[in-house]
Amino acid sequence: MTAACRNPSLVRIAMWSGPRNISTAMMRAWENRTDTRVTDEPFYAHYLQATGIDHPGRANIIVSQSTDWEVVAAECAATTDTTGHKIHYQKHMTQHLLPHMSLAWIDTLVNVFLIRSPQAVVSSYARARPDLTPADLGFEQQHRLYQYMVEQLGDKPLVIAADDVLRDPRTTLGAICDKAGVDFTESMLSWPAGARDSDGVWAPYWYENVQKSTGFGPYKEKVLNLTTAQQAIADQCQPFYEQLNDARLRLPTRLC
Repeated sequence: MTAACRNPSLVRIAMWSGPRNISTAMMRAWENRTDTRVTDEPFYAHYLQATGIDHPGRANIIVSQSTDWEVVAAECAATTDTTGHKIHYQKHMTQHLLPHMSLAWIDTLVNVFLIRSPQAVVSSYARARPDLTPADLGFEQQHRLYQYMVEQLGDKPLVIAADDVLRDPRTTLGAICDKAGVDFTESMLSWPAGARDSDGVWAPYWYENVQKSTGFGPYKEKVLNLTTAQQAIADQCQPFYEQLNDARLRLPTRLC
């Protein structure tokens, strides 16, 4: 039974992704619905404080959100919405799920996974963070979360490939809507350019391209040239990615 069935008054969708995916564009698609509010990476402040990792804008991020993961989790799992929206869409980064954090709060959410190949993620993220590690990319954490849902909750979450969203946003977004028990709307396919009040305070460092966008860009094959060290990181992430990729939504053959 989905979260939408348990609580028809509020549908809570958790999109689990790693960095340098199209997760912010996906957030735009949902925020462009009149019935939806979005939350941008709610565990980011806790992640930075707990790990001591230095990200751009670290101090501002830590003061912009609660650093208490249990408070954040309770807000994400809340069954009411004071804003009057019917859908609460949550953009989550799987690397923000640290080992000490319980996963029990997620079982009432509609959980969806957004994946992208390790090679593509490393190629993109290394331009901003050349000292990246496998843990920064969230693949192992994403796989752990997926296994928890399958083995502990008996649920089979929807897995969407970022490349497939670009190939066919209508079908992939429609599949998420079906999973959540809500109607697909054409408004999800385009949005006004610019910043949003809902963007995290880290937006100036990461959201330049999406703030210029007015919809999902066309899918383009990319030639990736990784260094030996970068390829080694991608190789460490590959087994976790492959298991989720095996479970991903398959587009009609004519679109692949």
